[in-house]
Amino acid sequence: MLTLGNIVARLALVLGLLRAGMGLFVALIDDPASRAAAASRYLGSVTSGEAIDQGIKVFLFGLVLGILVKIGRSLSEKKE
Repeated sequence: MLTLGNIVARLALVLGLLRAGMGLFVALIDDPASRAAAASRYLGSVTSGEAIDQGIKVFLFGLVLGILVKIGRSLSEKKE
């Protein structure tokens, strides 16, 4: 079960950074109309800020899950 948690944590870290990075990339578009169109088309959100927020939340979820997996592993090693 800890291996599955580790995989999910790493995947959440990567996907969270990717989503936040894509949001930042879209936020750097100069034209507001193009920025809004790109955000809705490529990010699936109304604004690039929402995508950045979602990416940060997913990243933090992965970070917390990774810490919990490390704690679980250290506790299971102490039992054995």
